[in-house]
Amino acid sequence: MGQANNELLLKQIEPVKEMIKTCIQCGTCTASCPNIEFMDITPRHMWRLLLTDHIDALFSSKSFIMCSSCYYCTLRCPRGLELTNAMSLLKQAASKLKLKKFKSSSLFYKAFLDSVKKHGRVREMEFMTHYFISMKNPVIPFGYASLGLKLLAKGKIRPELPSGGKGKLDALFEKVAELEG
Repeated sequence: MGQANNELLLKQIEPVKEMIKTCIQCGTCTASCPNIEFMDITPRHMWRLLLTDHIDALFSSKSFIMCSSCYYCTLRCPRGLELTNAMSLLKQAASKLKLKKFKSSSLFYKAFLDSVKKHGRVREMEFMTHYFISMKNPVIPFGYASLGLKLLAKGKIRPELPSGGKGKLDALFEKVAELEG
């Protein structure tokens, strides 16, 4: 990452550093995490990298993206640290700064939330269509075609025509945006 981008990252993650500054590196977060097998570095290691300003190494990892927000780490932390919220802030920083490595997951979350905002629930076909279009790579959908066909055959998803107009949850999303500034 360039120097300017690194400075922006430091500014974005300052609240996260503040949240975890009293971490005692006990490893309870790592031992509690149900997704640890999918992470390339442990949560404990992530907090150490963050506290020692090793930002490049932290954002070279995809571990914080793998957090499923189950809150086990937060509930079990002996210091009472809000680790799940810290993970969420790292995801937000990566998204706000449009870091290339996290483009796919950022676009996935955006397409998911757009579907919820519009319909009050996820409409899978429309959601995945918007996600694939936003990826701007016509080959990606083919990797999911067999899964989609199986889900269709079992009635787990159904084709629905896209709907227009104002979303069911627009007012709620607008209020959240207002509160977040």
